[in-house]
Amino acid sequence: MPKFARDNLPTLKKTATYYVVHVTVAALVAYAVTGNFLLSLTLSLLEPTVQAFAFFFHEKAWQRWGGKAKATSAPAGAAA
Repeated sequence: MPKFARDNLPTLKKTATYYVVHVTVAALVAYAVTGNFLLSLTLSLLEPTVQAFAFFFHEKAWQRWGGKAKATSAPAGAAA
């Protein structure tokens, strides 16, 4: 297994399961709107595929910067 995949395995697994859920929901919605199975499948694969890549990089950014946010408010008792 490549180092990248090994280092990011939890995030890759989470991304994969998110992708399956997203495609399923998108296919059901697209079918409800179009009534066409082939069209709904095509539409449901395009957008979630792009979203899966965006989600992976969003998750990596969140891990890097989301947990390191500094408190921006003044300490208790400090004059404003």
